[in-house]
Amino acid sequence: MVRPFGAIVFGRLGDKIGRKHTFIVTMTLMGVCTFAVGLLPTQASIGAFAGIILVALRIVHGLALGGEYGGAATYVAEHAPHGKRGFYTSFIQTTATLGLFMSLAIILATRQGVGESAFTTWGWRISFLVSILLVGVSLYIRWSLRESPLYSELKQKGQVSRNPIKESFGNRHDLKWVVLALFGSTMGQGVVWYTGQFFALFYLQKIFGVPLVDSSIIVAAALLAGTPFFVVTGRLSDRIGRKWIMLSGMALGVVCYVPLYGLMAAHAPASADFQQFLFPYVGYSPVILGICVWIQVMFVTMLYGPIAAFLVELFPTRIRYTSMSLPYHIGNGVFGGLVPIVGLALIGATGNNYMGLLYPIVIAAICFVVGSVFLRETAQIDLHADQSHAQLVRPLPLLEPEEV
Repeated sequence: MVRPFGAIVFGRLGDKIGRKHTFIVTMTLMGVCTFAVGLLPTQASIGAFAGIILVALRIVHGLALGGEYGGAATYVAEHAPHGKRGFYTSFIQTTATLGLFMSLAIILATRQGVGESAFTTWGWRISFLVSILLVGVSLYIRWSLRESPLYSELKQKGQVSRNPIKESFGNRHDLKWVVLALFGSTMGQGVVWYTGQFFALFYLQKIFGVPLVDSSIIVAAALLAGTPFFVVTGRLSDRIGRKWIMLSGMALGVVCYVPLYGLMAAHAPASADFQQFLFPYVGYSPVILGICVWIQVMFVTMLYGPIAAFLVELFPTRIRYTSMSLPYHIGNGVFGGLVPIVGLALIGATGNNYMGLLYPIVIAAICFVVGSVFLRETAQIDLHADQSHAQLVRPLPLLEPEEV
């Protein structure tokens, strides 16, 4: 919920002082807070303040993440050659899934290495403390990078926005594209992403009764098998366009979530407390469960692979960092982040375990309709011309050369 505020704060800095220095700040905040979680005192030692400190650190995490993604996507896209932005930025898109995969692997390895009792007592801290090594590598790389060429050119010409927030959200023309980005792409991407990865893990563990180690391996294997397709869909979006690849991912989620989770129920452990749905019970099959999660990850790749390039192309350079960051983090942080909370509330209110899927289905369906009607293709836009909005209007009828 805090991520959109980070998008505004750091998006403004990114458009005013530059992409490079802003996401050095966001990475530092993210890394320090993650490391600090590993040092937290327990409730037994300082009482409720332990929880308060943890929540405070997570809030700073959210603020930093609000500026982190927009900076990375903008920086990479503004370096990428024309016609390869989807391919270049798709590598950014793999990192969230690979991060989740790595976290599952580290947790499993630590549990096995120190034992369940020790993990519960102190072993859980290891992954947070070790993360500082990755932060150090990341900061070293970022310090060695040069500023985005498009931003540097803008700065040399004295055309940097003085008030990116006002330009992005105070101008009706620019605000329209921010709203369309949210309701036509990012909120659908957010719910599909959370459903295909985090909510799938929740269902495996809490609804279908899959043991913790088994469920972690199932999801980790699905993530690893699906990760290359972020790059595939990103590259494909350079060739055939981004809009309909993303909208197809939403549509497939809307149509397939119910039968997929019905199939998962049919292959869950026999001890699981679930309602039979669509298919008769077959028996516990981790392989089938893994395939079902992988299919959901494929829906994620169709949305997540092209979306960074799409958002970058939607806005002009002078306000790009601010304008793309806010709809992305509302779509992911708010609409996507609420998937578990709203899903659990619906399950609790109805007693039907599958009602948890209603929220992502409805949001993705709304986003599909809005995107189909109002969004325009962006893959052809030349960022160096800085005509993002101008090139997104409905094309005029072609004229003959003599008429031109």
